[in-house]
Amino acid sequence: MSSGKRHRLRARLGIVAPLAGFALVLAPLGAARADSGAPYLDPDRPVRARVADLLGRMTLAEKIGQMTQGERAPLTTDTGAVTELGLGSVLSGGGSVPTPNTPQAWADMVDGFQKEALATRLKIPMIYGVDSVHGNGNLLGATIFPHNIGLGASRDPALVRQAAQVTAAETRATGVPWVFAPCLCVTRDSRWGRGYESFGETPELVTAMTTAIDGFQGTRTADLKQADRVLATAKHFAGDGDTVYGTGSGEYPIDQGVTRTSRARFAQIDLAPFVSAVKQRDVGSVMPSYSSVDWTDDGLGNPVKMHAHQELLTGWLKQKTGFDGFVISDYNAIDQLPGTFAEQVTASVNAGVDMFMEPSRYREFVTTLTAEVEAGRVKRSRIDDAVSRILTKKFELGLFENPYADRSGIADIGSAQHRAVARRAVAQSQVLLKNSGNLLPLKKNAKVYVAGRNADDIGNQAGGWTLTWQGFSGNENQQPGTTVLEGIREVAPKAEVTYSEDGTAPAAGSDVAVVVVGETPYAEGYGDVGGPEWPWDPADGGVPREEKSLALQPGDQATVDRVCAAVGKCVVLVVSGRPQVVSTSSGVDALVASWLPGTEGAGVADVLFGKRAFTGKLPVTWPATAAQEPINVGDKDYRPAYPYGYGLTTRTS
Repeated sequence: MSSGKRHRLRARLGIVAPLAGFALVLAPLGAARADSGAPYLDPDRPVRARVADLLGRMTLAEKIGQMTQGERAPLTTDTGAVTELGLGSVLSGGGSVPTPNTPQAWADMVDGFQKEALATRLKIPMIYGVDSVHGNGNLLGATIFPHNIGLGASRDPALVRQAAQVTAAETRATGVPWVFAPCLCVTRDSRWGRGYESFGETPELVTAMTTAIDGFQGTRTADLKQADRVLATAKHFAGDGDTVYGTGSGEYPIDQGVTRTSRARFAQIDLAPFVSAVKQRDVGSVMPSYSSVDWTDDGLGNPVKMHAHQELLTGWLKQKTGFDGFVISDYNAIDQLPGTFAEQVTASVNAGVDMFMEPSRYREFVTTLTAEVEAGRVKRSRIDDAVSRILTKKFELGLFENPYADRSGIADIGSAQHRAVARRAVAQSQVLLKNSGNLLPLKKNAKVYVAGRNADDIGNQAGGWTLTWQGFSGNENQQPGTTVLEGIREVAPKAEVTYSEDGTAPAAGSDVAVVVVGETPYAEGYGDVGGPEWPWDPADGGVPREEKSLALQPGDQATVDRVCAAVGKCVVLVVSGRPQVVSTSSGVDALVASWLPGTEGAGVADVLFGKRAFTGKLPVTWPATAAQEPINVGDKDYRPAYPYGYGLTTRTS
């Protein structure tokens, strides 16, 4: 690893409380099993027969336990809850990690929960899930890839498959066999704060990138048992990227909002990627969206939340499209349904949700669903269907034979080979929007003046869902990697590099300026343009959040103006999760959409200096003004700054 690499290996302080004692409670892999002669414990029997046998042995309480997922933080203090309730699953939310945040500690933690699950009467293993949306982002030291918006710009389904496979390997090595990825939303409005989780604005592009599922799961059911594969989750079903601005949940102007559309248009745009996910990729689980759908062709004006949408979850997804995996609810999502908690639970179960992500209300969920079944408001056949789907995936993952973490892949986490894949993904994600006089690629012995707040900031490069839910700026307590500035010094060691974050240092004598600007990290809700401000507390140790915008922040634009006026040739890189309107009237010769590249900033430098050619194409339309949003290819009066699919190419040096 080059000297320019920073190894920032200290966990960010104060994220979560430590998980004490789990490393000490593990049973050996050969621990006694329930009724060793039971057919469901025979790995030579067909999965369907094993599921039927186990289901026939289960009480209602055991079945409802399998439908329940709790979060690790509350379960850490609720000692024995996994055993008592027979919980089927545990998750880590964004930033919910063991202390220390190491692969070994993760494996110890997961195995500790598994020990509790195997202490139940039937010894049914639990399944642990995390949001590995651009690498195993919760794990310090993981390889962090470009967010999906950048991968969509690569137009390379094989690369997307490879990135997902690396992510799967780095996730399962920590004992986690299930990821809440990939996001198959079609983003139709760049004001949406989750747009960077989408591969692009057309269903064709998003569908092409469903190869991520093959990278996670493999292409055969048998692949799921391998130590470098995980169960994938196609999310968010469906239409969350197509909501109408101003209809968001709570204060959010677009997130968790309403998709107002006809059934035909919804099928064409929002459902299309899920057809591929189910029929071609056999995705193991599906997560509904927080959003609602309002069919405009029935004239009723009655938005229905996806978590209660029986027509889509059961009718379209399971019955018409043939999905045979299980549906997992989003984080506390059923709380947004109308009525009492009992009515929310009943509506969601009957609509087709099979497992419920109830981070802290898992006890109440178990009690409530039990009462609803006993009252006849939820049929036992619906419970059996849900549990059969969940058990099927547990058998296919090999959890009954090998419930504990296979740690053989830990040494490969963050390895040079894995980072090489991410670096190539970064290079292929860069979109060259302007290149006056063929300024790019730069000469490797040039005098380069580097400026901008995103030139030397791993946190801003990586964006949201990195170590914490919303992400955070800076290089301290951050993922190890290479910033853009470090990448420039690595790729062009003969270049004379001057760095000034705000561009106020003298620039005389410089051949070219590279100004790296853009956004600071955000995730759902708080990333919406016009959405609520992040409730920042200086005690958190982070930095204040800024109001989200489709235009460069004033300070960024001032840096661009200042530096490009002082240096004869000027390149501007926009590190962001969405298009940014940049004023190029002050001498911007080259403009690059760098998206959110993750930890491998050297991939940006690779194309700047011609080690690799610029080949990326816009996955979303780049507006000329913020007022044009929503703007998508095929719209009437389509006059963006740069159209969908646009991208200049360069030579390699």
